[in-house]
Amino acid sequence: MKKIVSIGLWIIGGIFFLVSFVILVFCLFLLPPKTTYQIIRCLFNILIRIMGIKLIVTGKENICPDQPYLIMGNHQSLFDIFVIPAAIPICFVGVEADYHFSLPVWGFLIRKWGCIPIERNNLKNAILSLEKAKNTLLSGMSIGILPEGHRTLTGEMTPFKKGPFHLAKNTHAPILPFGINGLFEYNQKGNLLLSPGVVTVNIGKPISDKTINDLSIEEIRQHVFDIIFTLSQKQNRAG
Repeated sequence: MKKIVSIGLWIIGGIFFLVSFVILVFCLFLLPPKTTYQIIRCLFNILIRIMGIKLIVTGKENICPDQPYLIMGNHQSLFDIFVIPAAIPICFVGVEADYHFSLPVWGFLIRKWGCIPIERNNLKNAILSLEKAKNTLLSGMSIGILPEGHRTLTGEMTPFKKGPFHLAKNTHAPILPFGINGLFEYNQKGNLLLSPGVVTVNIGKPISDKTINDLSIEEIRQHVFDIIFTLSQKQNRAG
């Protein structure tokens, strides 16, 4: 039965995503980024809802809409890429693995949106990507990055990469932490089965540039890990 439900959800979600893709292509060429982002949020909210995800978001009051942030959270599932924009109300571009840009449909969308590719196995190219991310932040656009680098295979958070924290240190941008709970149970890496249910995104208080400046890279990494871990453990019942 679960296989049948999953097949149905993938078909419905795939059709809606293709329709959304057509809409977003027009938006990317015709509308300013902030307007396009609100449309993206609306479409992704509908997409995850029809695929069986009931999203609960807490902590939106912690966000200052005019402040560019380095947005960081845990990486539970493929569906993070839809849930995070649906949950976070401020416009941002993402830092994504370079192979994502060669994927059909999705690769076109993220390239056109301005997302930043990072080649993790090539130090020189990774440094160039972080420099581009720095310029993006300094221009006033927020950046979303998942510092684990890869989806969890066990449901537990894995150690964070150092690159995002060098970026935070160099740009003095405050870090906006969030924790996702429930997406690993919904869909796990390497598995096509879907388990509809409640997914919670808890947005924490921004970590100020003063706090970042007073800590070493290792201390920032551990501090942010602890905060995101705590946020990811909070669950909220659907009302």
